[in-house]
Amino acid sequence: MEDEKVIHTRMLSNISQEYDKSRGNYIYDVTKPPAIEFAKQQIEISKVQDKLDIENLTGDELTRFVYQRSGIERKLATKATTTVIISGTAGTAVNVGDLVGTDTLFFSVMEEAKLNESGFAHVRVQCNEYGQVGNVPANTIKSFPVTISGLVNVYNPNPVVDGYNEETDYDLRQRYYDKLQRPGKAGNKYHYREWALEVPGTGDAKVFPRFNGPLTMKVVVIDANKLPAAIELVEEVKRHVEEEMPFGVEELIVVSATAMFVNLSISLTIMPGYTLEIAIANIKKNITNYLKEIAFKTDYVSYARIGAIIIDSEGVLDYKDLFINGSSANVVIPDSAVAIMGGVNE
Repeated sequence: MEDEKVIHTRMLSNISQEYDKSRGNYIYDVTKPPAIEFAKQQIEISKVQDKLDIENLTGDELTRFVYQRSGIERKLATKATTTVIISGTAGTAVNVGDLVGTDTLFFSVMEEAKLNESGFAHVRVQCNEYGQVGNVPANTIKSFPVTISGLVNVYNPNPVVDGYNEETDYDLRQRYYDKLQRPGKAGNKYHYREWALEVPGTGDAKVFPRFNGPLTMKVVVIDANKLPAAIELVEEVKRHVEEEMPFGVEELIVVSATAMFVNLSISLTIMPGYTLEIAIANIKKNITNYLKEIAFKTDYVSYARIGAIIIDSEGVLDYKDLFINGSSANVVIPDSAVAIMGGVNE
């Protein structure tokens, strides 16, 4: 791409030498503004050329590019849902839209219910915000933001896990590449993976053709948080695949990946100013990110990578005697499993 000086110099070189082309004279001054405009147009043209490369696209531009060329739609964020237990005066009604919440989030009741004779009801609720922010631990939904007569207590007995962020640019671009490089057609295994990945909340899928003989298919899924898929997500993937798959398949099984916990035993030397608890928390956070990167991408947890992550974790000065699940070597991940951060014993 040429700047205005280069363009202007070339314009002047194309004018006869019989004219005075020095700065301040008519020929120089009359050609300078067009050179500036031509340089601006080259910048705009370069921007348009960049948009021909999918690697340079983000956000809505990437969404449009991928959809127009492949029909793949970006998966939208979802709202986390769970079942809470509400207690109070027997017979009290719980209405759609009533609010329960954590210290920072509101959840809306999704269905009408009435407290039974013991004063309890199991009620489905949905986070008022989209994405992973709604994935909260057990026993954290514990209050009524607005007092409701007859309702006293509320809690969620299980963690909330099915809130998913909007599909990232990286994941959408990767699905586009997969469709081009490993196209799903005629019900091949890539087709089953495509169908599974079309369901909001699905992070990845493995397909095992003929797992139980001819005309049988098994699909193993993880969610968008790269964790074992919830029952609801597994059922939704199965419904969608059944709608899309060709006739003739005698058995389709869709299951969640099993969790393979990665437990560490290690002796740590902590930097001054840090506590062991803080250092371990940083180690677990960084290893969790690594395990998400390799989920369904490799069949082992790298001993060397874990060691590098530990030494690079904030608060760690040095370490020794590292064992991963009791081994000082790479740890194999079973075909239908996903590696998840477990505990760190010092």
